[in-house]
Amino acid sequence: MTALTLSTAAAPGLRADAIVVGVAKGTSRSGTLVLAPGAEAVDAAYDGKLAAVLETLGASGAEGEVTKLPAPSGFKAPLVLAVGLGAEPEKDAGFDAEALRRAAGVAARALTGAKKAAFALPLADAADAGAVAEGALLGAYSFDTYKEEGKDAKRRGGKAPLADAVLLGGKSRDKAFKAAVERATALAEELNRARDLINTPPNDLNPASFAAIAQDAAKAHGLKIQVLDEKALAKGGYGGILGVGAGSAAGPRLVKLSYTSSKAKKHLALVGKGITYDSGGISLKPAGHNETMKCDMAGAAAVFAAVVAAARLGLEVNVTGWLALAENMPSGSATRPGDVLRMFSGKTVEVLNTDAEGRLVLADALWAASQEKPDAIVDVATLTGAMVLALGNRTFGIMANDDAFRSAIHEAAEEVGEEAWPMPLPEHLRKGMDSPTADIANMGERMGGGLVAGLFLREFIGEGITWAHLDIAGPAFNEQGPFGYTPKGGTGSAVRTLVRLAELTAAGDLG
Repeated sequence: MTALTLSTAAAPGLRADAIVVGVAKGTSRSGTLVLAPGAEAVDAAYDGKLAAVLETLGASGAEGEVTKLPAPSGFKAPLVLAVGLGAEPEKDAGFDAEALRRAAGVAARALTGAKKAAFALPLADAADAGAVAEGALLGAYSFDTYKEEGKDAKRRGGKAPLADAVLLGGKSRDKAFKAAVERATALAEELNRARDLINTPPNDLNPASFAAIAQDAAKAHGLKIQVLDEKALAKGGYGGILGVGAGSAAGPRLVKLSYTSSKAKKHLALVGKGITYDSGGISLKPAGHNETMKCDMAGAAAVFAAVVAAARLGLEVNVTGWLALAENMPSGSATRPGDVLRMFSGKTVEVLNTDAEGRLVLADALWAASQEKPDAIVDVATLTGAMVLALGNRTFGIMANDDAFRSAIHEAAEEVGEEAWPMPLPEHLRKGMDSPTADIANMGERMGGGLVAGLFLREFIGEGITWAHLDIAGPAFNEQGPFGYTPKGGTGSAVRTLVRLAELTAAGDLG
C-alpha cells in the first residue's frame, strides 16, 4: 500500500513527481476560484497568480475536478496538480473532513504511476491530517492480482498505484498528528483488505478459503478464532447456514473472530453476511443479475476488517466478529422453495425463495452472537435489492430495535463520510411472514422488502439486546466509474462506520 509520511518541508525544495494543492469554488466575497490553505508557497512561485492561471485552464474548484500544470521554475517537482474541494467554506470555517478525504483520493487516483507526491492540502489540525491520509490511501487502491499486464507495469515502474504520499504541513513530531496518520493507515489497510476480498473471484474465495484468511489474520494480530465446519454446524443445529450451503460443493463455515481488551467495559458483536457467491439457488437469478454476486460476502468482509482494525488500534472495547459464510448454489442437494429449516435458535423457517438466503445465515449467526449477551449487536449485509431501489447505489439503510442506537449509528456514519439513512421497522409488515407450516417464512410482502428483511432478522435477536441492521446492498460494490476515494468494484462499505462505533463504545459515548 502507499507509504505515508508527514513533513514540514517547503514545497519548492521537495523532490517528488507532483505537488498537490486544493482549490475551491469562490463566493462573491473572494472571487470565482480560491486557493485552499497549504498552497501559499506554490502560489508565491507563480507571483500570486496561480488561481488566475488555473481559471484560464478551465478550473472551477468543483469537487473531484483535476487540473494539471507545469511546476514553476525552481521547483524540484515537475508538476502541480490542483484538485477541487467544492464550495469555499464559510468565513473562519475550515474544509470539512469528507471534502479533504475525497480531494486526496481523487489526487491519488490521478497520480497513478507516480512514485511520490506531496499533498499541500489544508491541514489545520491532526483531524485534517488523518482525513487527507485516509483519502490518499483509499484513493490509491488498485486490484490487479489477476492482470498480468498490471504486474508487468509494476515491474517496469509504470502504472502502479502512487507509491509514496507526503503530507506537507504535517507535524511529524506532534503526537496527535502521528496518531491520526497511524489510525488512517491501519483503517485504510484493513478497508483495502476488505476490498480485496470482495473483488476476489468466487473460484478462489469460498467459505473455507475465507475462513483460512481469517485464521491467518487472527494469528498475525493476536485474535482468538473459532471456525465451525459442516460437521460442527450440523452438530450445533445451525440449520440456516447449512440450508443455504447445502447445494454447493464448497461447504459452509461460521467463523467467530474475537478481539479482547483488558480495559474493556463494553462488548460489541458484529455479524456479517458472507455469501461468497450467490446464484440464487433453486430460485435462480436471471441473466444480468448474477455477474457481480461475488460481492455478496461484503458484509462479512466489513466485519472482518473492522475487528482486525479494532485490534490494531488497541481499542478499549471487546469486539467479536461473526462471519456467516456459505455459497448459494443450485444442485440436487440444494434447499428447495417449500422446505422448512430448523434454525440454531430452534425456530423453524419455511423457505419460500432460496434467493432470500442472506437472512437465513445471518439468523443463525445473530442467535449465536446473542448467547454471549453483548451490549449491542450490529449486522452488516448486502441483503436486499429493495434497499437499493429505496436509497440508491451510494447509501446504506439502518434499521434497529432502538431508535437512539439507530441515530447513533447514523451520526457515526456521517462523521466518517459514509452515506447512510435511518429506516423504520413497521410492525404491520411482520404479518406477511406468517407461515401455515413453520414459525416464520423467509419472505413477506414485496413492497418494503428491505424492511421485511430487517423484521425477519429481529426475530433472532436475544431478549433485551440492542441491535441494528445495516443493509449495504447499494454501496458495497461500485459498478460505475471511480469517484473520490471510491474505486470501481468492492468499496469496503461500512468498515469505517463499524470502527467508529467501536471507538465510541470504548469511549463510553454509546451508553
